[in-house]
Amino acid sequence: MTAVAALEPGIAWLLRSDEPVIAHRALVDLVGADHDDGRVTASRRRIPAGKLVAVLIAGQEADGGFGRHPYSKWTGGHWRLVSLMDLGVPADLPAADEAIEPVLHWLLGKAHRSNVPAIAGLPRRCASQEGNALAVAVHFGLEGDPRVALLTESLASWQWPDGGWNCDRREDAHHSSFHETLPAYRGVAAFARATGDPAAAASCERAAEFVLRHRVAYRERTGRPLGPEAVRIHYPPYWHYDFLAGLRVLAESGHVTDPRTAEGLDLLESKRQADGTWAADGVHFRRPGSTSLVDVADWARPGQPEPVTLGALLVLRAAGRHRS
Repeated sequence: MTAVAALEPGIAWLLRSDEPVIAHRALVDLVGADHDDGRVTASRRRIPAGKLVAVLIAGQEADGGFGRHPYSKWTGGHWRLVSLMDLGVPADLPAADEAIEPVLHWLLGKAHRSNVPAIAGLPRRCASQEGNALAVAVHFGLEGDPRVALLTESLASWQWPDGGWNCDRREDAHHSSFHETLPAYRGVAAFARATGDPAAAASCERAAEFVLRHRVAYRERTGRPLGPEAVRIHYPPYWHYDFLAGLRVLAESGHVTDPRTAEGLDLLESKRQADGTWAADGVHFRRPGSTSLVDVADWARPGQPEPVTLGALLVLRAAGRHRS
């Protein structure tokens, strides 16, 4: 294996992380260590006890939930699982299977599924909910569950003609939302990758084209950024869209080498810090003491650069832009 001293600074820094899941992913996904390598097996064993991972699974109750609605921001099981997936924890993480059950029960309940009006011929659905849950379910090995297949079929049926999704109930709304589209795209892409399902693959291609037509983060007609936050990095992204979140899903679905990602990749490289790492430009959570949007995990270290750096390097590697 390549000596740590010979690795690019960002990777070498990740390998020294005291969060086992970060060091583990750097070893496996960036360095290319074999799964039977002693350092890999050792870091994998420590993942459930890592500070971020441990707090995300702490407090689980007998029903698999965490004492509140699964969608409670950012403390419900839905969001905890999304963060665990984003970190890349192993599929056999203790408590994950149980935590998914309340999420699926909520999303597939009669009340929830009946609330999808068609206005001006377009289904109005907050597809980020099903999309994130679908990606989580596939990550934790549930792609063969009929309920997971139903999530996929539903997302495909709610997809708009431009390739995205939207929950805007104004009759004149006719352009998809990037916020709703990205998690849905991520979910159908994960299901297609895991199962080879042709309908999911077709849905994935349409969603990828929607993002690529906008060159990851830019308006089609004017070329200007989709908005000020679209060209900033946030962690965790939750359901929000920004260019790194978009690039990550394009990488996961095999589309990040498309020439239309060039501006987004250039922007990502421009945000690399002098020490080879990246940091978040903004956050969507609040510190303890606030009345809402307080996460159970401590993402508040300056810029939380470890997950951001890991994500950035994975994107650049998939795009063929990694440094040797």
